[in-house]
Amino acid sequence: MRFFRPLLALTVATALVVTPAVPTVAAGPPHAVAVSLGVPLSDVLLIGGTVAPGPGGKTAIWNISSGVPAYLNALDPVNGTSLLSTPLPGAEGSYTVVATPAGTIYVGSYNNGHLYRLRPGATTVEDLGRPLASESFIWALTTDEQGTVYGGTYPGGRVFSFNDSTGAIRDYGKVVASQPYVKSIGYANGKLYTGSLPDAHVMEIDVATGAATELPPPPNLGDPKLKSVYDLSVRGGRVYIRVGGAFPMPMYVWDIASRTWVDEIPLAHGLDISPLGANGELYFIQASELRRYDPATKTLTGTGLKFTGRIQNARAIGYADLGLPDYPGTSVVGTLWRGEEFRYNPQTGKSEIFLTNVRREPIDILGLSGGARNVYTGGYLNGGVSVTDPKTGATKFNRFSQTEQLMEASDGRVWIGTYPEARLYSYDPRLPWNSLEYSPGPPGTPPNPQLAVNLKPELQNRARALVEVNGKIAVGTVPEGDRLGGALAFYDPQSGTTTTYRNVVQDESVFGLTARQGIVYGGTSITGGLGTTKPTRESGTVFAWDVEGKRKLWETVPVVKAPTVSSVTFGPDGTLWGVAGKTVFAMDPRYGTVLRSFVLGTTSQTGDIVATRDGVYVSIDWNKIYRIGPGDRATPKLYLEHPHRRLAVQGGQRLVFSNGPELFRVDIKR
Repeated sequence: MRFFRPLLALTVATALVVTPAVPTVAAGPPHAVAVSLGVPLSDVLLIGGTVAPGPGGKTAIWNISSGVPAYLNALDPVNGTSLLSTPLPGAEGSYTVVATPAGTIYVGSYNNGHLYRLRPGATTVEDLGRPLASESFIWALTTDEQGTVYGGTYPGGRVFSFNDSTGAIRDYGKVVASQPYVKSIGYANGKLYTGSLPDAHVMEIDVATGAATELPPPPNLGDPKLKSVYDLSVRGGRVYIRVGGAFPMPMYVWDIASRTWVDEIPLAHGLDISPLGANGELYFIQASELRRYDPATKTLTGTGLKFTGRIQNARAIGYADLGLPDYPGTSVVGTLWRGEEFRYNPQTGKSEIFLTNVRREPIDILGLSGGARNVYTGGYLNGGVSVTDPKTGATKFNRFSQTEQLMEASDGRVWIGTYPEARLYSYDPRLPWNSLEYSPGPPGTPPNPQLAVNLKPELQNRARALVEVNGKIAVGTVPEGDRLGGALAFYDPQSGTTTTYRNVVQDESVFGLTARQGIVYGGTSITGGLGTTKPTRESGTVFAWDVEGKRKLWETVPVVKAPTVSSVTFGPDGTLWGVAGKTVFAMDPRYGTVLRSFVLGTTSQTGDIVATRDGVYVSIDWNKIYRIGPGDRATPKLYLEHPHRRLAVQGGQRLVFSNGPELFRVDIKR
């Protein structure tokens, strides 16, 4: 009989965090006081992991919990308790953890691109620095019989080796000339196997000579330029590659000896598959169930251990002797992305999913919006949506997707734009939270938020900007993959229909939106999905779109060679304002002509511009906020100097801003 415990989502979704509001006096006018509202978003995010000997030689589930800094964690598979938790200085997270035959743990990090090492018996990691100076992201690691570690990187799409004994580094160079990502890597018998992104190329590299040979594409793959090799594992003389993304996709099997593709497994979830078992079997998640795969007969057998929710990927998976009555001998163990452990015993058929005590970490605020009474924040990578009282700092956190932007509509509903697939959700904060995909509520509770739009069919990936216009919700997006051309979509809540216009500004993404009298005004960026395709234009624009007339009225480049107009808004005097890097500008909304502009900053960091009843406030250089009063033509005055990333208005007369994971308010005094 299978025991299946509900995931953590139930309790996390209703967590109430009360944070005292702490005043922080910042540079600027005497009345500009920033008050900390605390950290509204915190959760567990596990990506890279493995099952290997831990402290004292006991089998452990190793994972990296994303944060600032990230932590390397060893969990006891018997009860999910921590055996070790040690920081990775300078790293924010990791997609890859590998154990050498001698039991040394290696971690490759993202953002700083460092390699870390934990020797058996040690309690703190060694920071080995960047193996390759040009590479800021180590996507994948593998190891050979001698303990030499091999890694794949971004942005150069390179492969390197690190000698565990001598510390010597070898740069194998760029693997595929057109590909910036080596997303996955595996090793067998003197050969490396790599998978690329954004296009699907599988390469075989001779470790001794460095010679690289591309494997033929699998049958039924389709156009490699529309795919990517998301996962790759080498097991028992075969290479298993999963093509697509984070959701169920085909997994193809390459036989190294015969040099042929021998199987195609549909609906494989990734991110990892188990090592070979005692009888040559493998375990992985397929069609929302832990399945046993026999490579010899190509048969899949269900275990009865089923998974729910939008993301069902194994972050680490392997074998452990648990010594529990219902788990005799060797069991399959692993972790999911939110810190739950799953396990299955082949002898008894017993299985369960339960919460471990892996540490939660603060989440950087990506989406920020003010409503009539509350502040809404959305998280980067880990995701999540929080509702915060701006007076007290009391916060209700809800587990959710990565949230690009939020907006409270005139009827009190909050619209949430997410990544990936540029999804739009409708959330009623007056009703209980119940996300069937990420954090289910009590049985019988109506879905809240509800999915309204999924723009993946339109090749869009990020719902970057939101505005309400004529009873509709306008969504500005960034495309998916290695392509250019965002979209402007209109969702009608009354009819449930969506109308999408691609390339409103040719080859540009839509980063900011505002609206007035049935016209939507947008700011655009020359960047595309992955940022790997060379832009065809050199300047961001502002455009005006007639909603009822279904046509673009005008398009203007307000700042030549500024790549992004990140935000637009209307001032209290009816002037259209925007910000492009270090420049703030005013426009005539009728014709799109630039009335005046001011260079206020020194960098091209993308900021926000917002309006209250008494003026316009603009974020510059991520550390200064300037104020522009109605009709002002003089150089804007510095209002507040304080590090920040996002800026919004709450209640019409209060500024709110974020600095990493921390939320602040500024009460505007007349």
